[in-house]
Amino acid sequence: MKKSYLTSLFLFCFILLPLSAQNKDFIKGVDVSALKQIEDNNGIYYENGVPGDALNIFKNNGINYIRLRIWHTTEDGYTNLDKTLLMAERIKALGLKLLIDFHYSDTWADPGWQSKPAAWEDLSFQILKDSIYYYTSNVITALRNQNTLPDMVQIGNEIVCGILWEDGRICESYNTFQQWDQFSELVKEGIRGVKESLSPGDSVKIMIHIDRGGDNAGSQWFFNNLIALGVDFNIIGLSYYPWWHGNLKNLKYNLNDLALRYNKEIIVVETAYPWTLDWYDNTHNLVGDTSQLHTGYPATVEGQKSFLNDLIELILKINNDKGAGLFYWAPEYISVPALGSSWENLTLFDFNGELLGSIEAFNFDPADIQYPPQTDYSFHLYQNYPNPFNPVTRIKFSIPVAGNVIIKVYDILGNEIKTILDEYKTIGTYETEFEADSLPNSVYCYRMISGDYSVTKKMILLR
Repeated sequence: MKKSYLTSLFLFCFILLPLSAQNKDFIKGVDVSALKQIEDNNGIYYENGVPGDALNIFKNNGINYIRLRIWHTTEDGYTNLDKTLLMAERIKALGLKLLIDFHYSDTWADPGWQSKPAAWEDLSFQILKDSIYYYTSNVITALRNQNTLPDMVQIGNEIVCGILWEDGRICESYNTFQQWDQFSELVKEGIRGVKESLSPGDSVKIMIHIDRGGDNAGSQWFFNNLIALGVDFNIIGLSYYPWWHGNLKNLKYNLNDLALRYNKEIIVVETAYPWTLDWYDNTHNLVGDTSQLHTGYPATVEGQKSFLNDLIELILKINNDKGAGLFYWAPEYISVPALGSSWENLTLFDFNGELLGSIEAFNFDPADIQYPPQTDYSFHLYQNYPNPFNPVTRIKFSIPVAGNVIIKVYDILGNEIKTILDEYKTIGTYETEFEADSLPNSVYCYRMISGDYSVTKKMILLR
């Protein structure tokens, strides 16, 4: 009888607790993929009026990671393998870490356009898979051979709608089982190209990057499908620009949900904010209207800094310490006469190339930042109190996202005894009460369900 009792208790009254991990070295990164081209066109960067190497300026102001995009074949001779190798040598010489962002295209790849390299346009699907594998492997091998192995690699850029269209396209009418299978196979080949190019002891993290910063439903749709198809990766990467991806509240909801749902590190791998709405050159700026601003953050240097401070704090406080860091996109993209810049008012330098005070947002040590315990900012079902109880006990729980919460009580055989809560709750910590009424002495279980989260604990009624 005792053995049967314990077996039932083990099978039904399991305890499912959220996983957690300590925050690793917090990434304070910048994507400076245009730097070499700007330098070659006489762009000069200054700190306190003194000209200097932009990479060194960034390092001296807290930046510890550099991101570089790479295109397959380019007409202007930039963002290709040769220039990537040159930049990688400079980056590693300064002791900075390196993220390589494969676009798998000859031009920009994003949710609205994922064109194949011209060299791959007419390939069969099987040869296309071979091509993404060998191309990825060749790039990683070239970087490894010059002792500049990247620390992290993106397999595609903002790939929420797939890569290498049309073979790997997955949005709208392409959202089919066959297209998802093809997409996942292409991604797996890219990952294999990285892993099989490494030497024993090498370590390179794999990121999957989409653009859905404040879109939780879209993020779930993508990663649920991707993971179900067996794609193995380390890091979730998200782009977050307020004028495209919602407000910080939307972002906070999404990041915390993804951290609990997938238990992976998360990086906001692209972000930016304007320091002015003024124009310097005749190139159309992507952000130039007050309607594109986030409420509470004016288009000033201080507004830019405040936005970054709050974004960094948000990432540092992601559930289960899964917030791994962020990258500021194109902080070096100043206007030079031969090129112009559509990003000139979103850089971290002014129109004359002088470093902005907003860089101070990055100049901190995460180890020095202490936050009070966020007991109301995670899914958690506490042990009932008192326990054992007679006949009333209280059950405390917390939720990090608003939603319906159900708490039910079961006997040791799994029979439902009572629903003690079935209500919509906002973020926070709550208590509810269970009265055993005329129930006999026994071990009971209580289960909390909120969204996809479910946890069960046991309690003892002893009169």
